[in-house]
Amino acid sequence: MRRFEGKTILVTGAASGIGLASAEQFAREGGIVVATDLDLERLDNAFAGMLKEGLTVETGVQDVTERETWDRIVGGIVSRHGGLDVLFNNAGGGQFAGIEETTMEQWRYVNALNLDSVFFGMQSAIAAMKKDGGAIVNNSSIAGLIGEPRLAAYSATKGGVRAMTKVAAVDCARRGYPIRINSIHPGYTNTNLVNTALESLGDQAEEFAEATVRAIPMGRLAEPVEIARPVLFLASDDASYMTGSELVVDGGYVAS
Repeated sequence: MRRFEGKTILVTGAASGIGLASAEQFAREGGIVVATDLDLERLDNAFAGMLKEGLTVETGVQDVTERETWDRIVGGIVSRHGGLDVLFNNAGGGQFAGIEETTMEQWRYVNALNLDSVFFGMQSAIAAMKKDGGAIVNNSSIAGLIGEPRLAAYSATKGGVRAMTKVAAVDCARRGYPIRINSIHPGYTNTNLVNTALESLGDQAEEFAEATVRAIPMGRLAEPVEIARPVLFLASDDASYMTGSELVVDGGYVAS
């Protein structure tokens, strides 16, 4: 399929995991992809093979916690390509820490990375899209829907992404902007983020990982592309009557 032929897509946190898989899928469906991350070298290495294939991918450094950087990135896309059609607000992260153990530094960091970034991204994208239209997909998590142990700051911010997505979607619809805004809620996925978080548990990592897999009815972690495909669905015209919706992709974890 070529659902994104001629469309310009911005994907944040695109150097690995769900961001990388989504950026690749957008490009393979004809999109002009602008992939951003803090680590430009890693980003360029990730997309080197795709560029040799002739896929259209531009890379750039972006600190998603800085509002001015958002305006620069989005403004540059509009200047070069005439507009922005899709934003996948993917960049984010977290640490294993319960409510008592979470430090103020951890709390502020995770809020800036997961919640401030989505707020800034939507503000910049809506300004660019409200005349000609577009779609925004915000990466939340199943942790934004249920209480997961040892994920105090992460769950709080992902719940905030869920609620803020709905507010922004209704605001845009009521104002007559042709912009759809939805959230994706991945379950446990085989990414560097999850693997790094597990490593932080030390001797408890293997036990936690095994217990997590047992709790997933499908019996395994997701692969990043299995999250990317639903992201593309939400961003495409196939989801033309969806806004303010949340799409759970978790192997049945929440349902059980």
